[in-house]
Amino acid sequence: MPPSQADPKPASPLQVAGVVTFYLVAALSMVMANKWVLNETSAPLFFLLAQLLIAVFLFLASDALRLLPDRLSFDINVCKGLGPMVGLSVIGLSFSNYTLKYVDASFYQVARGLVLPFTVCTSYFFLASRPSLRILLACALVTLGFFVGVFLDGTSVSSLGIFFGVTSSIITALHSVVIKKSLAVVGGSALLLSFYTNLLSAAVLAPIVLLAGEGPAVTSILTGTDKSLSTFVWGSAITGALGFMMSIASLLSIKVTSPITHMVSSAVRGVVASLCGMWLFRDIITSGRASSIGIILLGSICYTWVKHLESQSAQKANNDGGAYERVKMTDVESQKAKE
Repeated sequence: MPPSQADPKPASPLQVAGVVTFYLVAALSMVMANKWVLNETSAPLFFLLAQLLIAVFLFLASDALRLLPDRLSFDINVCKGLGPMVGLSVIGLSFSNYTLKYVDASFYQVARGLVLPFTVCTSYFFLASRPSLRILLACALVTLGFFVGVFLDGTSVSSLGIFFGVTSSIITALHSVVIKKSLAVVGGSALLLSFYTNLLSAAVLAPIVLLAGEGPAVTSILTGTDKSLSTFVWGSAITGALGFMMSIASLLSIKVTSPITHMVSSAVRGVVASLCGMWLFRDIITSGRASSIGIILLGSICYTWVKHLESQSAQKANNDGGAYERVKMTDVESQKAKE
């Protein structure tokens, strides 16, 4: 391995700050723009399809202009190897959109608050990764925050929105299990994986839009019957571009920031998203809802800190024993920033 790859130069504080700011702005804008359009349209799957197609176009345009670090390619064998990844992506993104349609923007993080506990469970059952007691306590804290927001808040919440939120959390957890194998299929390129995922997800989602009965709603949008064409077009353009930006942000986050920095960024994003929901959509932030969000964020940060300590201990043990291994990437968030 060349020295430049074996001992990469640490990112400067300015680079880290730039990547974190880029991630926060893109992720927050994505959620707010999604909610803006979903409040006006009755075709959430068609909206998602438009987002994916715009992101694919931007990938191809950037590749043609040589703006991407990795060259894009298309291989049918790669497509076959990414089948499970694409299936989970389509279901997860669809259910995430339905969640945002049926719940307030400020409650979205609570509705999908069980992602972390489900991820730990799926890692245990499918990857034989046994969690420590401290990890279980962090997951218990996150679960407590979810139940506080759903059952003890006192504010009326859509049961359908909660269902979609919990289901999309399960899909996201399963997604984290298959993403390692999917990265191997594309030679470890997160950017190429994102391109394939957007392209293949659009191909799979196109017929589902019609099977889900959104045909009449799509016709109404395109003909301007329901007067939401302008909102749909602008919203699709904005969120499609943001989806592409999130792919770049995820790549930069993996290369530049640490897992702890990323988790803190996610925590800040959740708090700001709730405030933006209150400001833009007149959402009500009750004390119960604020407590729920705070507990979920605290549990998530505790989990990340414990994982950081455990990885340091494992690395030290390997070094002391004379075994030197490359650090493995254990946590990857891909489409989800997009959720």
